[in-house]
Amino acid sequence: MPAKTTDIATDDELDEPVADETATSARRVVAAYATDADECRMLLAMLGIAPGENA
Repeated sequence: MPAKTTDIATDDELDEPVADETATSARRVVAAYATDADECRMLLAMLGIAPGENA
């Protein structure tokens, strides 16, 4: 089944920062599954949710 056009995010929607509560939850999940601190930092940075990146 093809995707609905209303389900596709626009560039403007992708630039919006995530809510603080969502970012906190995502940080916990990433930290739980990262193999070490360096990987955790890299993944958080890639997702744009590294601590101190409040845009």
